[in-house]
Amino acid sequence: MAKDFLLEIGTEELPAKFAPGVLQQLNEKARKQLQELRLDFSELKVYTTPRRMAVLINGLAEKQTDLSAEVKGPAVKAAYDAQGSPTKAAQGFARGQGVDPKDLFVQDLNGVPYVYARKFEAGKPAAELLAQFCLDLINGLHFPKPMRWADLDFRFARPIRWIVALFGTEVIPFEFVGLSSGRVTRGHRTLGHDLELKEPANYVEDLRQVYVMVDPEEREKVIWDQIQKLAQGAGGTVDEDAELLEEVMHIVEYPTALMGRVADKYMKLPEAVITTPMKDHQRYFPVRSQDGKLLPYFITVRNGGTHALDKVQAGNEKVLKARLEDAAFYYREDQKQPLADLVGKLDRIVYHDKLGTVGQRVERIRGLAQTIAEQLNQNEEKKSQIDRTALLAKADLVTQMVYDFPELQGIMGAEYATLSGEPEEVATGILEHYQPRFAGDALPQSLTGQVVSIADKLDAIVGSFGIGLQPTGSQDPYALRRQAQGVVGILLDADWNISLEKLFAASYESFNRQGVKLEPLADILPALQDFFLQRLRYVLQEQGFRYDAIDAVLANAGDSMTRTAKRVSALTEKRETPEFTPYVQAFIRCLNLSKKAETQALKTKDLVDPAEIALAEAITLRKERFDNLVMMGDYDQAYQIASELVPFIEKLFEAVMIMVEDEKLKQARLALLSECVEMLGCLGDLSALA
Repeated sequence: MAKDFLLEIGTEELPAKFAPGVLQQLNEKARKQLQELRLDFSELKVYTTPRRMAVLINGLAEKQTDLSAEVKGPAVKAAYDAQGSPTKAAQGFARGQGVDPKDLFVQDLNGVPYVYARKFEAGKPAAELLAQFCLDLINGLHFPKPMRWADLDFRFARPIRWIVALFGTEVIPFEFVGLSSGRVTRGHRTLGHDLELKEPANYVEDLRQVYVMVDPEEREKVIWDQIQKLAQGAGGTVDEDAELLEEVMHIVEYPTALMGRVADKYMKLPEAVITTPMKDHQRYFPVRSQDGKLLPYFITVRNGGTHALDKVQAGNEKVLKARLEDAAFYYREDQKQPLADLVGKLDRIVYHDKLGTVGQRVERIRGLAQTIAEQLNQNEEKKSQIDRTALLAKADLVTQMVYDFPELQGIMGAEYATLSGEPEEVATGILEHYQPRFAGDALPQSLTGQVVSIADKLDAIVGSFGIGLQPTGSQDPYALRRQAQGVVGILLDADWNISLEKLFAASYESFNRQGVKLEPLADILPALQDFFLQRLRYVLQEQGFRYDAIDAVLANAGDSMTRTAKRVSALTEKRETPEFTPYVQAFIRCLNLSKKAETQALKTKDLVDPAEIALAEAITLRKERFDNLVMMGDYDQAYQIASELVPFIEKLFEAVMIMVEDEKLKQARLALLSECVEMLGCLGDLSALA
């Protein structure tokens, strides 16, 4: 027999950002607890609205499944004394399992006799267990910023105002934070009323009658359908924005979308100035024409019905008008001086109390950007554009627009640079140097944007490591992982062979020149190198490369992210070919023996057998070309040349014994194998492959 079960926790309005975590926790914890309680069920669903979180379990068994198990105890030699009487160990084990010591039995495990207890536990009625299930589930929930209320020590997302706990038609009674569980839920705050639930099965439909759409997936679909219909009615469309749609869905219980209008005079502002207040401040959806042009409309979602929609529309238009009026004022005022004239004001803004001002940071970024440009062999014109971009990149931080709308940094810098007559390359670089701003964001594509973005991020990372602000565990308050991942992504996308170690040193020296004290470079350099290799590992895993191929290459990774990635790609391709197996076998055999070499210097004059002499000559014949290919990063061709040694190596092992008594000959052969390892290992440490 089975019944449906419902637990609903009613609260004050929950922050939208809490909802996804609540849904995940409710689902995972409820399933885990039911498994531990041995309670079977048909289906489990979780719901949230701004004022409630709920678990609905269909077909929940009315009784636990019986438990029958054989539990292993101590070894027989520890369980019984010389007279065969149970020792304290056996007695304690029996007591812990709830059985009499005389009921213990012996069973072998891997040839060792152990005592066992046969444990049987009859299943209890579910109704006796569900109260504790509810309490454990509520107490087990965690939130980013929990709060206390009244005189309680208990913390929760927001104050709990009611609790529903129904098993079939019966209430599961329990007390929590001064509340008694019951069957009365609450409808929409203004449209609905309190509602007595008869049974869980009709929960979703019952709440709909009091203007609560409890299923978040249903709410999201309804909202999106309403938005599209309104946009189509105005001859436009709305771009999909999953993050904004999810947030809006979690702040309404009964959604009704409506369209507002933007005054024509504000449509002359830069597009980002219009859409940022809409989306980031008001949670509105901008409307565009079919060709992508911004239209003078927005769509918002009301938490309620269709009553007095005209007043709601007017109120929203009034709020947006105030924001856009401010933006229009800032836009006019900011244009009264060229962007370059604002750079000096950056000296008044502290970047970090241990790392100086933003003005000092700009000078460091300029210097590092030039170092990168030199590594890329850029001409003077390009260097000048890069330097100008770096100089102006942070200037918009002191504009009125960015002060009030910080989301527009970089965007307004590019706009004001263009209005100030700066070259297109500079304006584009200012816009792109913040990219990627988040996971999945576009990478900068212009040279100025790529170079200044790398310099900007490396300055932040080296400075933070230098004052001991390295990310630890899940803590990364300065988003250094994201910034390092951005650097790796740009390098791979641009296919730049740049020495990160040289850039670390150049960045560190720029701090020194300004008198900013950091920990010694030698102390932080290994951590920096490992930090970037781990970010590269993540990027490569996201691209679908196997973990063992990545491990093999990173085991002796060089200083170039791009070349390391190319080696992983080449190794992944070559391992699928039939000739790779003998290649790996030859590498591993040479590697294992070469570890015993006392010197790496090969003395061909000490070799005597034709097979080893032929191998040495094959290496000499190919070494110069092989080294050049590796230097150029052509690992495909380097591998092809190295693979030509495999037949010679196989003949060597057929013809001679490496570990002979003649020490001089043994060391010569081991050195020869070391040469083979160096060439065969051009793609990485192949012994790391699974």
